[in-house]
Amino acid sequence: MANTDREFVALNAYLKLMSNKGADDANIARRKEFLLRLIPLLAGKALQVEIYRTHVDQLLKLSDKTLHPFFMGVAHEYQRFWINDIKAIAALHSSGGFNVAPKVAPVPIESLETLWKTVEKEQFSVTEKWPLKAYASALREEGASQDVVETRSRLVKLLLLRLREVDGKDGDHYRAAAHALLPLFELKDTRSMFLAVVREFYYFWIGDPNAVKFIIMKRPR
Repeated sequence: MANTDREFVALNAYLKLMSNKGADDANIARRKEFLLRLIPLLAGKALQVEIYRTHVDQLLKLSDKTLHPFFMGVAHEYQRFWINDIKAIAALHSSGGFNVAPKVAPVPIESLETLWKTVEKEQFSVTEKWPLKAYASALREEGASQDVVETRSRLVKLLLLRLREVDGKDGDHYRAAAHALLPLFELKDTRSMFLAVVREFYYFWIGDPNAVKFIIMKRPR
């Protein structure tokens, strides 16, 4: 059995911080239950974000989908402790991160196929359309084909609809909306594409003037 000392040191530090921030016994127990299932998967593995995400995904597939948003928030927080990123932990702490009661959006009851077919019928406000159009335009400038632009734009629309459920405009609300949708993407390729769109679109959503710099697109040769 691989040594898990590294993972338990990170676990204890993480739970201690959450306790200091006011998490009660039940809250701590929910976090610990998930992480105790994750730790054996991480033991002996290289401290790499992609490896971490792979094993989190593996564990989530065995969990109730309605619990995914909360568990994904826990995984997002614990990752900093697992890789021992002191600067990131301090930055999150000072900015109000590590929420005892994180914002959680409900996982849609509809299937991805159903949502995919109906999203084009939805009406979007001017404030929702503006970052979407800016993102689509930036994709074209980066060399994306029309099919890629249309697919990614539809993924953004799914996200925009879920953002209505969290009623806020900050990183926590955005992450909550994305986490609520992620359980619907069961195929690895579509899940990866959705996550890429989530990371890219965020900067358009907050109105970052340098948002285009965060698009990662393979240019045609």
